Amino acid sequence: MPKKITLHENWEFKKSTDSVWSKATVPGNVHSDLLENNLIEHPFIKNNEDSLQWISETNWIYKTEFSLQESTLNHNYLEFNFEGLDTYAKVILNDSLILESNNAFRQWQVNVKSLLKTDNELRIEFTKPSEFENIEKSKLSYELPEGNRVFTRKGQFQYGWDWGIKLNTFGIWKPITLTYWDETRVNDIFIKQDSLTDSNANLTANLEFKNPLKADFMIDVYVNDTLNRSFEMHHNPEIIHYNIPIEIKNPKRWWPHNLGDPYLYDIKFVIRQNEATLDNYTVKTGLRTVKLITEKDAIGETFYFEVNGVPVYMKGANYIPQHSMQNYVTYDTYNRILNDVADANMNMIRVWGGGIYETDTFYNLCDEKGIMVWQDFMFACAMYPGDKAFLDNITQEAIDNVKRLRNHPSIALWCGNNENAEGWDRWGWQQGKTQWQKEEIWANYLKVFDEILPKVVTEFADNISYWESSPRYGRGNPLHKTEGDAHDWFIWHDAYPFEHLEENVPRFMSEFGFQSFPSYEAIKFSTQNDSLGIFSDDFKTHQKHARGFDLIKTYMERDFPIPNADEDYVYMSQILQAHGITKGLEAQRRAKPYNMGTLYWQLNDCWPVISWSSIDFFGNWKALHYKAKRSFVNVLLSSKIDNDTLKTYIVNDEWMQKKGMLSIHLKDFKGNTLWSTTKDILVDKNSSAIYHKLDLNSLKINRKDIVVITQFDGETSYFYLVKPKELSLENSAITTNIIDTKDGFTIELKSTTLQKDVFLFTDAKGHFSDNFFDLMPNQSLKIEFKTNASTIDDLKIKTLNMFVNGRFSS
Repeated sequence: MPKKITLHENWEFKKSTDSVWSKATVPGNVHSDLLENNLIEHPFIKNNEDSLQWISETNWIYKTEFSLQESTLNHNYLEFNFEGLDTYAKVILNDSLILESNNAFRQWQVNVKSLLKTDNELRIEFTKPSEFENIEKSKLSYELPEGNRVFTRKGQFQYGWDWGIKLNTFGIWKPITLTYWDETRVNDIFIKQDSLTDSNANLTANLEFKNPLKADFMIDVYVNDTLNRSFEMHHNPEIIHYNIPIEIKNPKRWWPHNLGDPYLYDIKFVIRQNEATLDNYTVKTGLRTVKLITEKDAIGETFYFEVNGVPVYMKGANYIPQHSMQNYVTYDTYNRILNDVADANMNMIRVWGGGIYETDTFYNLCDEKGIMVWQDFMFACAMYPGDKAFLDNITQEAIDNVKRLRNHPSIALWCGNNENAEGWDRWGWQQGKTQWQKEEIWANYLKVFDEILPKVVTEFADNISYWESSPRYGRGNPLHKTEGDAHDWFIWHDAYPFEHLEENVPRFMSEFGFQSFPSYEAIKFSTQNDSLGIFSDDFKTHQKHARGFDLIKTYMERDFPIPNADEDYVYMSQILQAHGITKGLEAQRRAKPYNMGTLYWQLNDCWPVISWSSIDFFGNWKALHYKAKRSFVNVLLSSKIDNDTLKTYIVNDEWMQKKGMLSIHLKDFKGNTLWSTTKDILVDKNSSAIYHKLDLNSLKINRKDIVVITQFDGETSYFYLVKPKELSLENSAITTNIIDTKDGFTIELKSTTLQKDVFLFTDAKGHFSDNFFDLMPNQSLKIEFKTNASTIDDLKIKTLNMFVNGRFSS
């Protein structure tokens, strides 16, 4: 049986010009190692980022010493596997150069049988990326957008983004292992799904061995620990690939969690000769079909995902790396954020192309939780070179990652890049270039995204669709709304009002967003001050968008009151973000099946920052995440006003009809019913339709003092007839009763008047079951707060009602 040793102990690091070594953590990176050794200030605090740029312009050396037993050295095969070196590194084993790496996204295997001894030194010398980038840049007669980063295959966000710190770190960012064996070992297994019906699943397992077997052997296949079949295999000294048929009767399908059970099978392969086990290998996978359907129609071209033969509306967000120092992302970190995704009724996340191909843990959890993954290749907002060395490098990068991820049922799509085509068409990248330069750059684009990447997906993945670039058309192209996926940045970048989203719905919205401030916790950490100081010099560097502060204020002036105090401004920014983005989410869902998906920008942060995220760096849900959860329920009650007519929509994402009573009540803020109706309705499966219309001009009401309460199938929605700043809200008290529970506290709330956008907060670390909600008059509402804290005596409340003359008063 093959055995494995993980080489993560006794590492040291230093500048290449220093003589003093410091302790290093592997996997890790140079910035976290400097931080853990108290050699730098924390890059996330104040404006420390600016004074730490020297780190990325320095060469660094890592080394470790390890010992092996003679019995280990006597095995026939010994191989190092470097799962991730970031990025330009020379690897030296016992004074012999064994590897020169140039791609953080690739794995590197090296046969070291002849070099290993009982006592060994492994040394890795990292060279600053700019040294190689400048060499490649000098070979071109033109400059590629966007700068030096395009020459280096590593997380592009490390070079800085409009939400990201410039922290271009490097080091041993993934595990290093030594594997040793005698006969053979399984290197990879691909489970290919040949056919899938309710009665039968026919699969082919392609087994790849590291080296050929020297005698006949057996392969036993177990499905969920039950022997499925055994195969007698004849060895061939030239063959390392074997195809094994597998049949599963009455298979259970894998479904996204909002529509069914994300069922997973454990398929185990035991390789043996007689009674001796040579190796075993287990693949956990799900059985499902998933296709991107793009077909011409009377409007343009469809864009939707068909899962297990049915069209599924995709609801979710764009995901970026969770930390600028990836080694701080743990299983618990992944589990928490993916629970947050599922808890918010999302069934898809898009792994954005400027980040990283995520770890196996990430995709395993997506499989288990029934979350589909739109997977970008790691190219974003740039044009890339097209020389042979670069193309060969990214080809192997694509092969490595497609092969690694192809057994995951959560993978729904491979997408070539993020916004590269749109940038070329409309961001001014072609200016100042000759015709032949433009032709060469575009030809290189086509080599990567129309030739290499789709070919790799076709050859190595199992019927997973490929999409060239997200979006297909930029927002300056009229086809933006009628074909492909869309990024609508008329909101935010072009400062269009939020109402734009209701009238401009594309076939699939893969990006749109709006900024807000993070939690008080994130701001205080950033400034290391108990007072917020959101416009202070210590915090201004945590706003990476040049017009960010101004745009938040511009939008706030349109729809909300503008507070004076920093604490209130943070609160208002979050409900502003939630107000605008959920307006878009619901408009897009109402347009089903013309529109079949919405993924807002963005889910999370990689450091404490003012950004488009709905969950801040410390895992705190912003108002957007709470309100998106309500907008993403399977059965959505959604209202809008067209020419003074109140239209009530019901959107049903489930594959069953819904029958019940629809009730609509117009009430004032004291709870008095001014108009109401009830009727029995039947809602079609997987549909969106209008179920009631009301001429508001026919009613004698003050629209500033009205809430529309709609109820159906256990769901309730609240809708207002004017902008939030125009509401006639009364500043009155909310009574609270706090009760200890096993997991924290129950908070019971009540008020004699409607309370809008109620925000509960405390210094205690924990999670509210709901927040930024509307409290109806004279109705008791219970909120659960899960925490390890023994008390929440400091619990505070903010509401929109409290806004008076430019400030909040409790």
